[in-house]
Amino acid sequence: MKIEVTEFGHTKDGSAVEAYRITNSHGAYVTVLNYGAIVKDIAVPDKDGHITDVVLGYDTLDKYETNPNFFGACIGRSGNRIANSTFTIDGREYHLTENEGHNNLHSGPDGFEKRIWKAVPQERNGCVSFSLVSPDGDQGFPGNFKVTVTYMLTEQNKFKIHYEGISDADTVANMTNHSYFNLNGEGSGSILDHSVLIHADGYTPVGEGLIPVGSVAPVAGTPFDFREMKKIGRDIAANGNEQLALAGGFDHNFALNGEGLRNVAEAVGDRSGIVMTVMTDQPGMQFYAGNYISGPAGKHGHEYKPRDGFAMETQHFPNSVNTPAFASPVIAAGSKYSTTTCYTFGTRK
Repeated sequence: MKIEVTEFGHTKDGSAVEAYRITNSHGAYVTVLNYGAIVKDIAVPDKDGHITDVVLGYDTLDKYETNPNFFGACIGRSGNRIANSTFTIDGREYHLTENEGHNNLHSGPDGFEKRIWKAVPQERNGCVSFSLVSPDGDQGFPGNFKVTVTYMLTEQNKFKIHYEGISDADTVANMTNHSYFNLNGEGSGSILDHSVLIHADGYTPVGEGLIPVGSVAPVAGTPFDFREMKKIGRDIAANGNEQLALAGGFDHNFALNGEGLRNVAEAVGDRSGIVMTVMTDQPGMQFYAGNYISGPAGKHGHEYKPRDGFAMETQHFPNSVNTPAFASPVIAAGSKYSTTTCYTFGTRK
């Protein structure tokens, strides 16, 4: 394994940003930034052996400082939505910044994807660890939260993300990665002909503001049934489906089958033959079909359009901190937060 460190620029306030590229013996590589612990590149062989970058992103730091789509972002302390930007722990109410209507999305405008992280590369292990301390009251959350995210690339083209942390007060910990994938290659156009499989018998329907209504509904007989592989575009515009209308397509949390670290999803690029398998120990995964991708030009000047990439964000269910029926994302003071998600890449002719 090889790790190259290069300068990626300076933030608007003058902080130096570095890019860390991990390369394996097959030529596959992952590039991660100490700004936001952002995943900039994931490049893997396609069916013909061509190394193909399969995540959307930018070539310059200034665009990541804006990053309206959260390309590659390390989301924390809490991914997805919290209703009314408010939650209660131990009888005390906490208020977050409203940044999507009255709700809080991805912890607000000053999330972990906007921070400079301390980086420790470990070439022998093919990984880079990023750490930071989020002080008590940061973003509105209680407790001093010390967190590390480690990115590893293996010789088997597995990209492993491990989060761990500890807080000195009960707090919310629900981190995720917000990479957008196009398995035909970033900038190659629509993902609607990609095929997807999700091991989930249920999903969490949403109401206004895309906040779950508090129950898990069966996917059977709905456009949300991905238990057998199908093209993303097959049902994304199904007539008369209120859930698709609310979200403009797929942007829903799936209640994943099983427990522990297990295979939960698979996606296949229709032209590249690249196959991505997702493993996680989390209870849920947000499948977002990139319905509203917009903003500045991406890598190599590519103009990303809606549905030019999809996200598979492993997580606790959205608004679970306010929903007793869902598994809680609250960790107790002094207890260890630890979770792993892996994206493994292969090919299919």
